[in-house]
Amino acid sequence: MTAEIDLSKKKCVPCEGGIDAIDKEQALVLLNKLSKGWKLSNDNKKIIKEYKFKNHYELIAMINLIAWISHREDHHPEILFSYSNLTVTYYTYAIDGLSENDFICAAKIDNSVRL
Repeated sequence: MTAEIDLSKKKCVPCEGGIDAIDKEQALVLLNKLSKGWKLSNDNKKIIKEYKFKNHYELIAMINLIAWISHREDHHPEILFSYSNLTVTYYTYAIDGLSENDFICAAKIDNSVRL
C-alpha cells in the first residue's frame, strides 16, 4: 500500500516543454486532491477556482498570498479580479496544458487559506 502524496509538500520543477500535458483522467485524479471549488476547464487544459470576498482588502491579501506562493514555486497563475471577486487559473504554457506544477500550486493555496 502506497502512502497518499500531499501535493502541498511537493516543489514545482522547471517545465520548458518537451513533455506531455496531463490528460483528463489524470487531471481528475489530481483535482480530487484539491479543496472544493477547483474545476477543470472545458478543454481540460486549465484548473480554475473562483473566490468571493467580503471586501477589497481581503481580496488583495489573497492575491498577495498567491503571488508569494507563485514566486517561491516559480510557477505563476492567471489572476483576474474585481472589487470582491477573484478567479485563479493555472495552466502550463510551455506544454499547452496542465502539469503537476499547476496542482502543486493550487494545493499550496488550499493549504495556506481555508475559505
